[in-house]
Amino acid sequence: MNTPNKLTILRVILIPAFMVFALYPALVPYANIIALGIFVLAFFTDMLDGYLARKNKQITNFGKIMDPLADKLLVTAALLCLVSAEVVSAWAAVIILAREFIISGIRIAAAAEGKVIAASVWGKMKTIWQFVALSLALLFFEANWVVTAAVWIAVVLTVISGVDYLRKNAKHLSMN
Repeated sequence: MNTPNKLTILRVILIPAFMVFALYPALVPYANIIALGIFVLAFFTDMLDGYLARKNKQITNFGKIMDPLADKLLVTAALLCLVSAEVVSAWAAVIILAREFIISGIRIAAAAEGKVIAASVWGKMKTIWQFVALSLALLFFEANWVVTAAVWIAVVLTVISGVDYLRKNAKHLSMN
């Protein structure tokens, strides 16, 4: 197994540890900061595994499937924990997760046709803002204007990237 795939597996393994600290802030002092550290580490593994896979030409079918799945699991876990703690709006979480599921479906349909759809600049900005918003939410661990603004900026970019993605890739959704 190559290093990028090991990093993807590590990201999945980090999710339950992240959730323990995010869901049980009274467990240990500064549990939210520990959760934030785990979240940042997991996000870093995403950037690193992609970089290494491209640089070393180690792109595998496992990585093509598991890397985006691991990303979605991490974002979903963070959103669910933060909604549970009443730090993030359930509406924001549903919008973000709906886009992720819809785009994943399009990617699966494209893959069935032998096509890989690369992330657009909007998708990359969406990812960065989701990371910023979720990190701020974990840092403050309360709904405040900074967290709320960052989350809604992430939501707006999520919608824009989703519409852009659908517009560019609707051909993979034919109902024939």
